[in-house]
Amino acid sequence: MDVVDAHCHIISEDQTAYPKAPIGGKQSAWAATRPVTAEGMVSRMDGTDIDQAVLVQATTNYGYDNSYVLDSSRRWPDRFVAVGTVDPLRPDAAENLKAAVGEGGLAGVRLFTSGSTVPTQGEWFVAPETFPFWERAGDLGLPVCLQMRLGPATGQLTELLERFPGVKVLLDHIGYPDIAGSPARAGAEVAELAAHPGLHLKLTHRNLERLDDAGDAAADFLGPVVEAFGAERIAWGSNCPAAEQSLPELLALAHKVLAGLPEQDRREIFAGTARRLYPSLGGHGS
Repeated sequence: MDVVDAHCHIISEDQTAYPKAPIGGKQSAWAATRPVTAEGMVSRMDGTDIDQAVLVQATTNYGYDNSYVLDSSRRWPDRFVAVGTVDPLRPDAAENLKAAVGEGGLAGVRLFTSGSTVPTQGEWFVAPETFPFWERAGDLGLPVCLQMRLGPATGQLTELLERFPGVKVLLDHIGYPDIAGSPARAGAEVAELAAHPGLHLKLTHRNLERLDDAGDAAADFLGPVVEAFGAERIAWGSNCPAAEQSLPELLALAHKVLAGLPEQDRREIFAGTARRLYPSLGGHGS
C-alpha cells in the first residue's frame, strides 16, 4: 500500500549551519535525546516501506528558521516536502508567506499554538492581526497545520473556519480529543467540525495509542469521525521521532487500529489525503 508520512521531524547534527532557536527558548526533550537527521529519516522510511514524507518544522528546535526542512526537501525532492513555521502576527506575514512558497519552497506551514515552547498561551491564531496571513494562505491554496487542543479553543477554531472557509486547515493530532475519557463523546465532538469543508484531520500516535487502548470501543470514535469527514479529509502521520516508538512500530499501530476500515478509506488516510494536500508530492506510488 502506498504510504505517505504526513508528520515527521528532522534535526541536523550540524549546529553551525542549523543553530538551535526554539520558540520560547526551551528545546523539547525528544529533540535533545532522540533526534533524527534527514539522512536518518530516509533510512527509516526505506526500512518501513514509506515512500514519501512531510517534514514538519521542529519548532521546538529551530523556531521560525525553516532552513533545514527546506534544504532537505530540495536535496531529496522525490522523498520529502517541507512544512515550515511562520509568525502570522508579523505585519509582513502575508508577504513573507508568498515569498516562501513555490517551486523548491514550502509546501505548507504550521502554527504551534500551545505547549512548553510557546511563550504566549491563548488562541492568538484568530486575532485580527493574523487575518492577512489567513487570506494569503487561502489565495495560495497553502495547507496550514494547526497544533491546538480542542475544548475551550474550539470556538476560536470554528470562528477561523467560518471567517476563512477557503483555507485548508489540517488539525494536528485531531486536536487531542479525549478518547480515553469517552470515545463516543470525543467522536461526536470531532464529527461536528466536519461541517467546515476546509478542515482536515491529522491522525497520529497521540490518537492511535488511545484508540488501541480502547479496543472495540475505538469504533465509537472512528465511526462517526470517518463518516462525517470522509477518509479523504484524514491523513496519517507518524510524529517520528517525537513519538518514542520506532517508525515501523508507529506504522504497524496505525494499520492495527484502522484495520476495520474499508481498504479504500485506508488508502486515503495513508496516502491519498496527503497527496491532495501537498500536490508537489506527486502521484507516484499510488
